[in-house]
Amino acid sequence: MLQEEISLQTLTDNEDIQIGYSDSDIVIIDSIQKFAEISAAHVSMNAIAICTQGKVQGTLNGQAIELHKNQVAIVPQNVIIADPMFSPDLDLKAMFFTNRILQSFLREKMNIWNDVVYVRRMHVITIQNDDLLFYTHLYELLSLCFANKNSNPFSTDIIQSLLRSAVLGLCGALKNRMLTDSISLDMQATNNHFQRFLDLLHAVDVKHHSVEWYANELCISPKYLSALCKKRSGKTANEWITEHVLEDIRYYLRQTDYSITQICDRLGFPNPSFFNRFVKKHFGMTPMRYRQQGTTTS
Repeated sequence: MLQEEISLQTLTDNEDIQIGYSDSDIVIIDSIQKFAEISAAHVSMNAIAICTQGKVQGTLNGQAIELHKNQVAIVPQNVIIADPMFSPDLDLKAMFFTNRILQSFLREKMNIWNDVVYVRRMHVITIQNDDLLFYTHLYELLSLCFANKNSNPFSTDIIQSLLRSAVLGLCGALKNRMLTDSISLDMQATNNHFQRFLDLLHAVDVKHHSVEWYANELCISPKYLSALCKKRSGKTANEWITEHVLEDIRYYLRQTDYSITQICDRLGFPNPSFFNRFVKKHFGMTPMRYRQQGTTTS
């Protein structure tokens, strides 16, 4: 089956999809009726879709999924959505986020998102009318910001702050849902090591360790940890580690006044030269240049 790649670039380039807002990490879609013409799509971004009216159904990585009014779909990156069907009265607001911006929004609360989408695989939740009203008003406020984004020099920061509020609000609802739900015993055995790996990754101050280090802390083999991560999330253990290290680097370079040497020490790199090469490999520029670029654009 041919699949369409749904990425930030394809979303913003498609004239048939009504875009409310887009930047290098975020796409907000007002109408997704265009997706009715797609039999299968590989969605490379994290997505949150809020249904305020009507119904949509399809499959997510082969599993049936159905979304009704007052329900929210939480979709991790790199999944296959197939066979979508929409009711004529559907009203669905969709937000797409790169992993970078999602981690920036959630920071230490990212473990809630990971627990929901990768461990519990809870992709649809029902929200209360008050919560739906909150998101409706928030979207109206966002729409005002979208319309006037060229008149305020801080419009991108304002929009991202509002979106962060929306994502944090959703994570609060997810946490409440997890407190009332329990994982079945057979799922606990399967998910235990993966959950412990994610918990450890979020808990340690120094994340720049090898897969072997994490495996030893969990008392399992590195090969088993890597295979488990790939099976549960589609990402290797090393990819998980690298993503979290990069987010810490972004935070310290853009949000603190620590020197490059201090950041290098805090993040567990052996020396500034190694840290410099690591940053240049992943960001395409030196740590100092990355910091200066953030100062220029903020």
